[in-house]
Amino acid sequence: MFAQFREEVVTQALSYLAWLNDSQSEFEGLVRERLGAEAARSVDWSRPRIVCVAGDFTPHTLVALEMIRQRIDLVAYRVFEDVVTLRLVASFTGPSGAPVVPRSRTAPGVASSVEEVRASGGVKTVPEYLDASPQELKNLFADLDAVLMESGSVQRETLQRYIAYRRIKNVASVKVLPRKRTLVVVLKVDPDSVELIEGFTRDVRSIGFHGTGDLEVRIRSHADLERARELIRRSVEAG
Repeated sequence: MFAQFREEVVTQALSYLAWLNDSQSEFEGLVRERLGAEAARSVDWSRPRIVCVAGDFTPHTLVALEMIRQRIDLVAYRVFEDVVTLRLVASFTGPSGAPVVPRSRTAPGVASSVEEVRASGGVKTVPEYLDASPQELKNLFADLDAVLMESGSVQRETLQRYIAYRRIKNVASVKVLPRKRTLVVVLKVDPDSVELIEGFTRDVRSIGFHGTGDLEVRIRSHADLERARELIRRSVEAG
């Protein structure tokens, strides 16, 4: 199942699965007509699998699919001129197993567009920090991710020390601080154009850090996320 819009691809796929389950005899008849009786008898209806391909998937989608408990693979694609790259985002094994979320995996013969998230030196990665976070911070990250991705033109890429959000260039870098229950977001916004608020926004143009951007925003609550929404919009539009 392929779609440009990640919001639609999963619901379409589940709809097609329901249609397929209700139309087994018609499908078997089509297989028998095209491929022969032996091929039709070999169709296994006990564990159908869905493969969804889209530009990307939000954390909310992964949570929803874990609740639905169907066998589903989520594959993200990116287009680079005449090359299309594929990356397995998650594989849900159905009622009997938990979802598998790989660090980085591509289809055979296809170049990877994502850095390996684990460093060779064993440095703790962003997904590991997120996994160690309290549920409230995980929910806050999911909502921040949705705000950053809502334009449909932004791509997410998980790197070793931060998560990059990009259009033509980076529009945001996100770090997760579980102990401080904080998300640190660095945006492509001119700090001189913003009234800096201690503990919330900071000029980082002269400070060394992992990621790209000029304005740091610390998000600890959904109220902070709402305050940051306009700054995020400006950064995405500038990208």
